[in-house]
Amino acid sequence: MTTIAVEQRILNANDQIAAENRAALDAAGTLAINVMASPGAGKTSLILATAARLPADVRPAVIEGDLASRIDADTMTAAGIDVVQINTGGSCHLDAPMVRTALPELLAGRPDLLFIENVGNLICTAEFALGSHLNVVVASSPEGHDKPYKYPGMFAAADAVVLNKADVMAVFDFDVDFFQRGLAMVNAHAPLFVVSCRTGDGLDAWVAWLLAQRAQS
Repeated sequence: MTTIAVEQRILNANDQIAAENRAALDAAGTLAINVMASPGAGKTSLILATAARLPADVRPAVIEGDLASRIDADTMTAAGIDVVQINTGGSCHLDAPMVRTALPELLAGRPDLLFIENVGNLICTAEFALGSHLNVVVASSPEGHDKPYKYPGMFAAADAVVLNKADVMAVFDFDVDFFQRGLAMVNAHAPLFVVSCRTGDGLDAWVAWLLAQRAQS
């Protein structure tokens, strides 16, 4: 019982700070997207491909979450995107206090979209609220078509799912229908976007959806 009580206090404190983060984002007019995926699914590639397709008057910014290094942050900087790196030092997820440390610097520029690239894993990232407006899960064909069945909590928390690396589906015998049925079982409302960040296929529909969410916020 003590363990449960401590965990509840941690999550309650996190949720309070997440609410403060959301208020700061709303005050800045910034739509925040929590991007979650396993390592290598293509979170960074999706953010870069999305930024390249945004209208000129829509400015993105990024929070990069990693255990160590700033490789992805340097990639964002090279693309001309404002970015703050958060190294968790071993923690398998970002939390609201971590995100709060990055907001003053990024929100000073009043970006229209803030992508929060969470630490790569399909388990605990969905359990910690950050204050974001949208949760987006990125899956990829090399991972296999069984992920919604094996990680239902992650996909149940998604506002949208992006299935990346569509250009190599045949190589991995990826069954899109099976994947989509699994997604529908745990989350009947999240749209599925089948894309290839390498070729650009499917990205226009994803970007149009994202811009529509911004217009509604």
